[in-house]
Amino acid sequence: MFQSILLMGGLGIAIGTVLVIASKAFYVYEDPKVVAVNDELPGANCGGCGYPGCNANAEAIVNGLSAVNSCVAAGDDVAMAIAGIMGVSVADKESEFAGPGCYYGKDDADMEYKYLGVTDCRAAALLFGGMKVCRIGCLGLGTCVEACMFGALSIGSDGLPKVDQEKCTGCGACERVCPKNIIRLTSVTRRIMREYTWEECITPCQRACPTGIDIKEYIRLIKEGDYHGSLQVIKERNPFPTIMSRICPAPCEFQCRRLLEDESVAINNLKRFVCDYEMNQDKRILPYKAPATGKRIAVIGGGVEGLSTAFFAARLGHDPSVFEATGSLGGILRKAIARERLSMDVLDWDVEGVRQMGVTFQTNTKAGKDFTIDGLLKQGFQAVFTATGGWDSRLARGDIDQAETVFPGAYLLIDLLRSKSDHHINIAAGENVVIAGGGISTLEAVKILKENGSKKIIVISRGQKDEDCFAPEALDELSNAGVGFVYHSGITKVMGEEGQLKAIELSDLDTGMKQVINTDTLIIGSGRFPELVFIPVKKEDPDGKEDLIENNGPLAWEGVELPKKPDSNKELGLLSSQDAISEYSSAVAAINGGRKAAAAIHNLMYGIQFQDSSKFITEKTMLQDVSFLNNVATFPRNIMELGQDKMNSIDKFSTGFSKEQARAEANRCLRCGLVCYEKSRAIG
Repeated sequence: MFQSILLMGGLGIAIGTVLVIASKAFYVYEDPKVVAVNDELPGANCGGCGYPGCNANAEAIVNGLSAVNSCVAAGDDVAMAIAGIMGVSVADKESEFAGPGCYYGKDDADMEYKYLGVTDCRAAALLFGGMKVCRIGCLGLGTCVEACMFGALSIGSDGLPKVDQEKCTGCGACERVCPKNIIRLTSVTRRIMREYTWEECITPCQRACPTGIDIKEYIRLIKEGDYHGSLQVIKERNPFPTIMSRICPAPCEFQCRRLLEDESVAINNLKRFVCDYEMNQDKRILPYKAPATGKRIAVIGGGVEGLSTAFFAARLGHDPSVFEATGSLGGILRKAIARERLSMDVLDWDVEGVRQMGVTFQTNTKAGKDFTIDGLLKQGFQAVFTATGGWDSRLARGDIDQAETVFPGAYLLIDLLRSKSDHHINIAAGENVVIAGGGISTLEAVKILKENGSKKIIVISRGQKDEDCFAPEALDELSNAGVGFVYHSGITKVMGEEGQLKAIELSDLDTGMKQVINTDTLIIGSGRFPELVFIPVKKEDPDGKEDLIENNGPLAWEGVELPKKPDSNKELGLLSSQDAISEYSSAVAAINGGRKAAAAIHNLMYGIQFQDSSKFITEKTMLQDVSFLNNVATFPRNIMELGQDKMNSIDKFSTGFSKEQARAEANRCLRCGLVCYEKSRAIG
């Protein structure tokens, strides 16, 4: 009996010891915040938030990956309770919904082979690659419909998924199961931020448009007489459509697929028709905006790029202000284009549209004179963007008598060289100077800097050492002057404190490795200041959270370059071939620069990772296309007549096309996809 008791007791002690050890070894820590948030959620596990269950959504909320009001099954009281746990406020949640990106179903598309009994899109893509000639086309088996938990998706008569936006919760279940990336979540913010990739069905004309307007869609809406909807599509990517309809070089028309059969669609003239229709109605049509964020943004420069940046920032929900050195907005458009092509009333109409989006203007205020970047950040602006234009703009506004400086410690090489012969131009160069670019003018620049007291000078070159443009004797002279060289590198960031430049960040163009060089002066070898986004530097407090530096302490800031498309020649850093070094090649290219800037500002303020650039469409991207058309009837292009005298016209603005002409021209559009297009029902 006693032995049995000892045996049982020993066994109990052993089991207890094992359990204690196991509890320590296999203990799973539960974040009390996750537990608290999960307790507030209704426990429906419906997946409407985009996560597999309420506990997963609770973890996402705590980790900042999901909003406090992301639960579609709960009300405002739950969102407020979760916000209290997280110590944040409840902001308006921007609506997201699924949208298909394919326009021809399997019955209308060219067939390659059938599915042999496979009924799931993922299996078809895995086994066969799909049945359409187009490698990214919709497979049409409806896997996305089965994945939707709210009945928001169905397969239409054309074999493509249709979305009921009233039922769609934006959970993303359909997006995750589509093997061809055809159906994606979309929203105002996503459409502004997104760069096109080779995974998407982008038409040749849309790829050629620098702003990326959905040309096929706005022409379709003109054909249907929906001018309001057409303008909404145009203004998704272009805040100056009325201006562009008069001065755009229309690269889209050179890529129009109708050129394989007859003449391109009059894309730009159709844009002019619908934009002038809006002006003649004297009722402005504004695109949708995201909910207000309360974040203030400063844009330096009231030209096309600056106004475009402010326009798109306002559409992202921010509160932008434009600071313009002159007394009028529009930049070089107001100075350099003949009035016969672009009248001031048209320019003012589009500029007023930017203001009505919620942008404020401050004219006759010049950077470095009336305000500074660090001063704007101290005033409560969360970001500052520089879009001051190039040498052409300075000539147009007569601002070349003095050296221009946009951010602390930075000057243009052209101003430094001119300071040698013009005593009115003063460059306050410090002891440690970095020259970015410069070419054969570098030697003269070094001499001027040495005469002004600079001690340490470093030249940054994007080329390899064996590609240097200097003669051997010039290199010897520079070396004897104590000049250092850094080859095959680009400047990706500038850093400073208060009103002083402190350092620059360099990236090697081959390896991407970064290094920081201390400097107090940067000389830029181009005809314009680079487009940089300036933000205050955040530091970690003892609790591990990031907070801005206190107002009573020194303000640290950094200026970050805009993201670039990848290319074989290592596009990274300032003064690359993708950067404008004087003025943009066209106003429409400047508009795209402004949209990219607004997207970069948004990402940097929120700490969002930039979109993966490896899939961006570049000039060297190999895309599917067609070299001839089948079953397409020829129709002559509608020619826009010369505008009539306004005094004798019933319209205030010349629409060019009549409604009948516009509809006839819109009918010529083939509604192209990647390799598909609308074939004629009756061959003429």
